[in-house]
Amino acid sequence: MTKHTGDKSFKCDVCDKMFSENGSLKAHMRVHTGEKPFRCEVCDKRFSKNGNLKVHMRIHTGEKPFKCDVCGKMFNENGTLKIHMGIHTGDKPFKCHICRKPFCEKRSLEIHTRTHTGEKPFKCEVCNEMFIRSGTLKKHMRIHTGENPFKCDICDKLFSENACLKVHMRIHTGERPFKCEVCDKRFIQSGNLKVHMTIHTGDKLFKCEVCDKMFSESRSLKVHMMRHTGEKPFKCEVCVKTFIRRGDLKKHMRIHTGEKPFKCDVCDKTFNENGDLKKHVRIHTGEKPFKCLVCDKMFSRSGNLKVHMIVHDGDTTTPR
Repeated sequence: MTKHTGDKSFKCDVCDKMFSENGSLKAHMRVHTGEKPFRCEVCDKRFSKNGNLKVHMRIHTGEKPFKCDVCGKMFNENGTLKIHMGIHTGDKPFKCHICRKPFCEKRSLEIHTRTHTGEKPFKCEVCNEMFIRSGTLKKHMRIHTGENPFKCDICDKLFSENACLKVHMRIHTGERPFKCEVCDKRFIQSGNLKVHMTIHTGDKLFKCEVCDKMFSESRSLKVHMMRHTGEKPFKCEVCVKTFIRRGDLKKHMRIHTGEKPFKCDVCDKTFNENGDLKKHVRIHTGEKPFKCLVCDKMFSRSGNLKVHMIVHDGDTTTPR
């Protein structure tokens, strides 16, 4: 292996990153090629670096060799311990030269800098979406593979991310840590609070460049843009039908599986969509939320109101 002290003479032809060792450049290239030559003998998971495999093995062995001298907490990686120590010391020596945001470690700063440069070196080979972090790409791939490795111990529901499981657990615990300072309403997720606040502020900061429609959150704009581009990244593996939203694919799959997870507490009838259950419950409650503005007659379904409007239109064939 050729080495250069302090000199970074080896350049990546893909992203122009420089390295002081040829071996480091070769290892880096696996980021772009996706090559993962190191395999775990327990779970068959593959890694681009042997060191990453060794760290991974501690998941199976339970080994946590790195201990915090302050609180005694144990870690399976030295880097994780160093980051943890920032909690006790408050030390964040690496500062972004653009926005001055401080970080505990140099790697975190390097990743953060990509938010300013726009660099996204990690590409999904299925849908070509680009990502700043390799971990984000890894999570994204679960959309295509359907992998849900995180399981709720209470209801057995599966999740693609540990963070999603943690949020889900609040359904069982009743915890709602995010509070609206205007109306005191509480939320399970901070994102839900942010969206809720637009009710009070009226803010819609995200604008569609095609049709000028405004949205209160970037996620809604992103989904909306797919209507213009025609992109439907979520594909049914049974009938090949595609969808804009993952949730729509999940609902669609119930057609193939026959799953009907929504049950009426009154008559035990089951439905494959929550909206259908809500409509059904009106049979028992007598609720009629849809009102004819001409004759004030009330209906339990919007479709029934549309049919009724034919009477006022004088059209006996086509509902308006």
